[in-house]
Amino acid sequence: MSSPGYGYEVNVSKKREYKILQILFSLTFSLFIIFTAVKLTLMFKPLYYFDIQYLNIPEQSNFSRDEIVKNYDYVINYLLSPKEQEFNLPSIPYSEYGQIHFKDVKRIFNSIDLLLIITGFISLIGSVNNIKNKNFHFLKQTSSILIILPIVLLTAFMINFNAAFTIFHKIFFRNDYWLFDPKIDPIINILPEKFFYHSALLIVALLIVSILSLRLIYKKLAAKK
Repeated sequence: MSSPGYGYEVNVSKKREYKILQILFSLTFSLFIIFTAVKLTLMFKPLYYFDIQYLNIPEQSNFSRDEIVKNYDYVINYLLSPKEQEFNLPSIPYSEYGQIHFKDVKRIFNSIDLLLIITGFISLIGSVNNIKNKNFHFLKQTSSILIILPIVLLTAFMINFNAAFTIFHKIFFRNDYWLFDPKIDPIINILPEKFFYHSALLIVALLIVSILSLRLIYKKLAAKK
């Protein structure tokens, strides 16, 4: 015959395990939102089209707008394609090192696609299960986890975006081929650092919208509980 103390310990243990599982789920859900924000930013070509004029890219690169758009669209379509294919810019010359770098970038985005599927599946199952059981706290918990990244990123950007940009490349790339020489890889002239800064801000903006949306949904569902 089990003692009351044993039953209490079992309940405490189950509650602890449940809490840990909920934290892990919220982390997974957060990763799904982050990967989605990154992917949407890559797909959002209008940001670059705006920057072509805003950053005077034709004047800075000595390429026409049509040529810039054609080559930029090729790069984005190349990165978004799940198929293995050779990197071959339409009209701008490039080196072997440049080609290798874009292949490396493509591998990263292919990995993000895989992680999107995995985290998306877990997020869907977990969200449905939690909502079914009227446990809406995961929404608040996920938004709290997500708050950390925008704060860290915005702080790094304000202090020194160039340094943050460099650290990012050193973390994700095993070589220095991302340090383009404009003489042999003039494509770098149509991809100014400020464009990547604007892209990073878009990712942060999408994360902030996600945080606010999660909080709003949580409040509405909790009020009906």
